[in-house]
Amino acid sequence: MIGLLQRVRCAEVRVNDQSVAGIDSGLLVLVGVQKGDNRARADRLLERLLSYRVFIDAAGKMNRCLRDVNGGLLLVPQFTLAADTRKGRRPSFSSAAGPQEGAELFDYLVVQAHSQLIGVQSGVFGADMQVSLVNDGPVTFWLET
Repeated sequence: MIGLLQRVRCAEVRVNDQSVAGIDSGLLVLVGVQKGDNRARADRLLERLLSYRVFIDAAGKMNRCLRDVNGGLLLVPQFTLAADTRKGRRPSFSSAAGPQEGAELFDYLVVQAHSQLIGVQSGVFGADMQVSLVNDGPVTFWLET
């Protein structure tokens, strides 16, 4: 699984001009599911998201995690993260999980996140979403399990 983690001051997901999810300070994570991903990889990604130290401590260093700051977590499915862009001018999605498998693993990740953290929100799998954010820093990391 792939997680493109962004530390944000705020983030929102809209579908059909309706707000479906939003957070204040925390993490916006774009989630890509690849072929061969499973629940163990989803669990590992979630553990990394919750404990990755990207928030500033009193000394000005990135030494605090999402759990430490009680921040929000906005998970947004994005199958294009699994694209192969090594050659040509058109991405290949042959390494992305199929829609059913991707939806099941994304939903599993969201349920697990809700069980471990207050303030979890999520986008809509397969929907045409508009995602807005104010990246704090900017701070962005690519995590892969």
